[in-house]
Parts: sequence; structure tokens; C-alpha cells
Amino acid sequence: MRAWRRIRVFGAVVGVVGLSGLIGAGCSMFQNEQSAKGKKLYAHYCMHCHGETGKQNEGFNWSSMTDPKPKDLSNKSEMGTFKDEDIFATISRDMKDTSPNGDKIGDDEFAVPTMPTFKYTLSEEEIWGIVGYVRSLHGKKLEFNVEGRKKELQEAKQSAEQKYTEAERVEQEAEKKASDEADKKGVEVDDNAYAKEVQAMGQAKKELDQATAALANFTTRPGKGLNIARPDLSMKPDAAAKMTEIGKQLYVTKYGCNGCHKIGEEGGKVGPALDRAGYRLNPTWVYRWLRNPQAMKPDTRMPALGLNDADAKAVALYLKTLRAPKPDKPLGKVGEE
Repeated sequence: MRAWRRIRVFGAVVGVVGLSGLIGAGCSMFQNEQSAKGKKLYAHYCMHCHGETGKQNEGFNWSSMTDPKPKDLSNKSEMGTFKDEDIFATISRDMKDTSPNGDKIGDDEFAVPTMPTFKYTLSEEEIWGIVGYVRSLHGKKLEFNVEGRKKELQEAKQSAEQKYTEAERVEQEAEKKASDEADKKGVEVDDNAYAKEVQAMGQAKKELDQATAALANFTTRPGKGLNIARPDLSMKPDAAAKMTEIGKQLYVTKYGCNGCHKIGEEGGKVGPALDRAGYRLNPTWVYRWLRNPQAMKPDTRMPALGLNDADAKAVALYLKTLRAPKPDKPLGKVGEE
């Protein structure tokens, strides 16, 4: 019996060790997969400005950008002062109008227009992948538990589903009871008799919707499946002129389009020059492109910047006014739309 017990204990220990090995391997595989995805995303969306290894003046667009230039992501002494959450918040944020009469910007808020947001282009999980890769450029590792956060959101959704199912069951029972009592008395059903259960079910549905959205935001790209309707750009000349001026300001001070596009001798070279945009780009197309570029060209480097209806109209109308003379020699294609 003692020998058999020793064998059972030994088998249990081996099983635990083996399971630990599988868990460790699973975490390692997840981290390696995240790192590979982060590197690929960085190469597609970030490398042209930040460079392959994060060093200044390494990306082909770096020298064309206005001050402040992109940070040296390989500088451990500086980048090491930022938390993972700080880097995430820089990559995933709402764009701010930095003009004197623009948005209110806090002292600790990052508001450099030429650094685009990816909040409306990539999932949170993908952005954490980029954060992890950026960390590797200055010799640090991502401390944020991406896998743990994903599991937490999945469990929260499952719990919310169970809570809603139970609340729905209780509400149906309460409604049936009220209906049966009304039939016995020969009167109409008193909705107040089960109002508390209806309210509880409504609250449970709200929590389920929130949990579902939170998981979707973490795992799914936000612009996927979003169809942008054709805008109504018809307006009186005075209104159009005013909106055009607003668009001209937003182009630089909020959305930093000049970081990637050139007008005349100024601006970046990731995307095409826009000094003749009024000749070759239809304002309706520009509007829809600005609202959701990935819907029109999934592999574009240009992120969705979160333009609302008014801002997209304003920038589209501004680009319509850009009608520079045709150059003597054809310009070489640099970057992409």
C-alpha cells in the first residue's frame, strides 16, 4: 500500500510539473506571438517616422517632419521613465486641436498633431503589441499583462451573460405571476407588479452590452464593418468659405496631416503630395476616406484619426482649394495613401 501511495504521489507531482511546463510554454508562445504581431504593426505604421530601431533620423520621413521630432525610442534613460500605460495612451488617444483657441490640453497630456492616434484603427490588443515592441527597442519588457487582461474581459462578459440570463428568467416568472393573478381577478395586468424585475433585467442587459463592447474593443479593430455614408457638402458660399478656413487650421493644428503629406515645399513624404488635391481628389471621396481609410483600402498606412462629420467636411473642403500649377517634371511616387 505504501509503495502504491508513493507511486500515486510521484505521479501527481509529475503531472503538476508537466502542467506547469505547459502553462509556461503557453505564456511564452503568447508573448512571442504578441511580439511578432507588434513588430509587424510597428513596421507598417510607425517605422517611416520612428525608424527600424527607433533611433532619430532613421525613418525616411523623420527629416521632413516639423518640431518636435519623433522621440528616440532606443533611448532607455528617457523611455524608461514612461510606464507601459503612458506609451499606450500616446498611441491610443483622441487628437487635440493645439491652436491657441483650440482644445483645452492638460499639462501631462500628449498633444503633438504629427503623431497620429491609432485608437480608431487598431484593437487595444494590437496597440499593446506595438507597446511591447517599442519596449524592446530600449531594452525593456512589457509589464502589462495583455493575456490576463483579455481573460479578465472574457470572464466579465461570461459573468454578465449569466447575470442577464438569470434576470430574464426572474422577470418572465414575475410577469407570468402577475398575468395569472390578473386573469383570476378578471382585470388588466398590473405592470407595476413586476417593475422591479424589469428594471433589474434592463440593468443586466446594460452591463452585458458594456462587457461585450469592452471585449470587442480589446480584440477587434474599431472601424471594421463601419460604412460611411456620402456627405451632404452643399452649402452657401459664405458657410463653405468659413468651413474651408477651419479645415486649413485643423489640417495642421489637430490632425497633423502635414506630418505625412507635403504642400509645396513643406510636409512629410509618407503619403502623396496634396498641393494639387483640388484637381485630382473628389471632396466626397476625401470625406469618406478621412472618416475610415481602412474601409476603402485595408492595408493603407494612414490611420483613422477620429474625425467627426464637421471636421471631415472642413478638411475635405480645404483640400478642394489646393490647385497648384502642374510641375514641369512628374513627381516620383513616395510612400502611399
